[in-house]
Amino acid sequence: MTERSRVAAEFDLIERIRRRAAVRDDVVLGIGDDAAIVQVPAGKQLVIAADTLNRGIHFPENTAPADIGWKALAVNLSDLAAMGAEPAWCTLSLSLPAGDMEWVDAFLDGFLELATRHRIALIGGDTTRGPLSVSVTVHGFVAPGRALRRGGACVGDDVWVTGTLGEAAAALLQWRGGAVVDPALRARLDRPTPRVAVGMRLGAVAHACIDISDGLLVDLQHICVASEVGGEVELESLPASPQLIAAFDTQRRLAAQATGGDDYELCFTAPPAMRYAVEDIAIETRTPITRIGRIVAGRGVRALSADGSEWTAPTAGFVHFA
Repeated sequence: MTERSRVAAEFDLIERIRRRAAVRDDVVLGIGDDAAIVQVPAGKQLVIAADTLNRGIHFPENTAPADIGWKALAVNLSDLAAMGAEPAWCTLSLSLPAGDMEWVDAFLDGFLELATRHRIALIGGDTTRGPLSVSVTVHGFVAPGRALRRGGACVGDDVWVTGTLGEAAAALLQWRGGAVVDPALRARLDRPTPRVAVGMRLGAVAHACIDISDGLLVDLQHICVASEVGGEVELESLPASPQLIAAFDTQRRLAAQATGGDDYELCFTAPPAMRYAVEDIAIETRTPITRIGRIVAGRGVRALSADGSEWTAPTAGFVHFA
C-alpha cells in the first residue's frame, strides 16, 4: 500500500467513525477538525479521566471487537462514576495492525451501544497503525465541591461495594488455565457495568470513593492512604454471584474477590447515619450495594476471616510494570 492510499484509508476510517458518532447540543465542533470545541454548562466543573487497553494485557486475544469497544468506554465511565460525575463527551484513539473496516464497525457497535446508554458523545481522537491498543478520554460534569474523592474517609465510616466481586478475575484464571470459561463470568470480564447512576447519587452521602480496577484490597488501600486512616474488610461479607460460588472453592473465590481486579464496581465509605440513604440509592438504581467493612484509626487495610483472624492475601492485586 502506498503512502497516499494509507492516508486515504485513514480518512475513510475517520469518516466511518464520524458518521456513527452521536451529537449533543453542547458540542460546538466534533469529529473532523484539528480539535473539538465543547461548551461546559454554567455552574459546573469538568471531570476528565483516561485509560488505555492493550491486547493481551487488558483483554484476552480472542475478545470480540464489540466487547473491546464496550470495555474501552466502560472502564473510563467507571472512573467518572467514582468521582460522582455525569458523563458528557469522550475521545477515542485507536492503534490498529491494519485498517480493517469490518473490525472497526464491530468495535463501534459495542462502544456506541454503551455511549448511547449514557448520552456520551464521541467528539474526536486519533487513528494510527500499530499493535492493537485503545485509548479513551472521557469528560463529565459535577457541581462545584460535590466531586467524590479518595481523601475524605473518616474513622467510623462504613465501607461499601456495589454489585458483586471476583467474576472477571475468575474468568481470566479459567482462560489462562486452559479451562472452559463460564459464560456469565466471561461476560463480567468483557462487559463490565459502569455504576454511573450510583456514583451520581453518592455526592451527598459518601465521604470517599474509588472504582475497583486493580483489586478491592489494593484500591481500598488507595482510599486509606489518601485519607490517612486504616480499613478493615470482612471477607464473609464480600458479595459473590452464584456462578462464582459454583466455579471456585472458598479460598480461590475469596482471593478473586479481594485481589483479582477488573470488577469496575464502586468502593466507597459513608458514615453509619447514611445507611438508609445508601439502601435508598440501591433501590433507586436497582444496584446491589453491600456493607463489607469499616474505616478505623491507623494505617493499612486488614482482611478479616469469619473468626476475626487476619487473612493473608495470596497477591496484593494487579500492579502495572510488575
